[in-house]
Amino acid sequence: MNASSAKTWKTDMGSGFLVFLIALPLCLGISMASGFPPVAGILTAIVGGMITKFIGSARLTIKGPAAGLIVIALGAVTELSNGDPVGGYRRALAVGVVAGVLQILLALGRTGVVGELMPSAVVHGMLAAIGVIIISKQTHTLLGVTPEGKEPLHLLAEIPHSLTRLNPEVFVIGLVSLIVLFGLPLIKQKWARKVPGPMIVLALAVPLGFIFDLRDEHNYSLLGHIYHLGPKLLIRLPGSLLGALSFPDFSQILSPVSIKYIIMFTLVGSIESLLSVTAVDSLDPEKQTSDLNRDLLAVGVGNTIAAAIGGLPMISEIVRSKANIDNGAKSAWSNFFHGTFLLLSVALIPGLLQQIPLAALAAMLIYTGLRLASPSEFKHVYHVGPEQLLIFVTTMMVTLMTDLLVGVGIGLVLKIVLHLVNGAPLKSLFRSIIEEKQEGDTLTLEVRDAAIFTNFLGLSNRLKSLDASVRRVVIDFENALVVDHTVLNKLSGLSGRWTDREMVLVGLDNHKPFSNHDLAARKRSRQGAA
Repeated sequence: MNASSAKTWKTDMGSGFLVFLIALPLCLGISMASGFPPVAGILTAIVGGMITKFIGSARLTIKGPAAGLIVIALGAVTELSNGDPVGGYRRALAVGVVAGVLQILLALGRTGVVGELMPSAVVHGMLAAIGVIIISKQTHTLLGVTPEGKEPLHLLAEIPHSLTRLNPEVFVIGLVSLIVLFGLPLIKQKWARKVPGPMIVLALAVPLGFIFDLRDEHNYSLLGHIYHLGPKLLIRLPGSLLGALSFPDFSQILSPVSIKYIIMFTLVGSIESLLSVTAVDSLDPEKQTSDLNRDLLAVGVGNTIAAAIGGLPMISEIVRSKANIDNGAKSAWSNFFHGTFLLLSVALIPGLLQQIPLAALAAMLIYTGLRLASPSEFKHVYHVGPEQLLIFVTTMMVTLMTDLLVGVGIGLVLKIVLHLVNGAPLKSLFRSIIEEKQEGDTLTLEVRDAAIFTNFLGLSNRLKSLDASVRRVVIDFENALVVDHTVLNKLSGLSGRWTDREMVLVGLDNHKPFSNHDLAARKRSRQGAA
């Protein structure tokens, strides 16, 4: 530790411990939902905590498995299994290793900034689809029922039928867990904000598992119906940490299915991780800005190592990172301590972890899914602009009907088409046209033709290379035919992080906004442009 870390290690250890309490059940639940062994998520978080800290990961982020990659992981295991789930898991590990190496190459090529260009409507549409998929699968587990359907829309349609066949004692565990997770945030007392909801769930669910004797195979009757209980309704872990390790099978790594999932892991994992780092930076009390390329490098190395020993893919995870900040973390050592506590839990108390009911983990995942696909998210996107809602819903529905890669691709294409329809010149689609003039400590950047997500990189790079003498930046959109919500949103975030200079946006008075939102996209007629 350096001198600064030595002064804050107690605070970082305390925060790391509280994040560990949140991460432990989530790692198990995400693994279960991904078709990986339950311990795989813990292996990932151990690597993400104890190794990436020394590579240069973003200061206050927590690295580990995320709900946003469940769909990709489960799809890889399923499509690569050929009827052999264990074989599918090991082939998915090989996909993870290659994806991790590609993330390292992307980081070395300094492409981390691409994460800044992703339109929020596309990203949130993708996450909403993931939330719906998680709910569609985990609802049946919470009810103690094995569904017949496999695809998300079929699983959703089957929920009413599963409700008529629910296993009452399993459902009690799941229902109590949901009540805790949704009820705790409603309590206004300070203690409620400091107590990790997932740990309260486990404190109630594990004793209920003992009361209902989930450890032993048996039947029970209720209202004339016979129901079955047994160990398959509990988490299963290896007897030792060495027994938890699994190794990749590269025999099908060049197959079309493997290549598809390599692309999905690399792109979706990188984008989600980079967006999380940007979001965490905005929450940082000290307003420090992370090196996105360095963090992507840490994630890539972590993913390569985690997949090589049997772990899930990792990202810089937003929910645990926010908890890390809320609990007073000061440095990346909090991430290290969170990984250390997870290592100790698997090494010292595997027997206790195996008493966790699957229904409790399903409740945690349903809670996460509902937050990703919250009705308030639809309302917020519509408030930003009707065209944003169209992109959001299109991305979500195409993802549900096909897969993540197609859904995100269609969302991006739709956004580009809307920009062209609204007047963005084809010549400026991927090239920013900026004229600049400096007077004293004021730099004026005049953006011409269009300021949209596909050409924002030019403006972004210019703003990151400002001379120290510049204290005020004026960005003039008078001659931009289209100004994208993504651009305005990114500029607003960047301006909020500036502490030593000012940003002023001008030239928007003659543009028509698509909604009343302050950062709504807007356009002007070609006749009105200079």
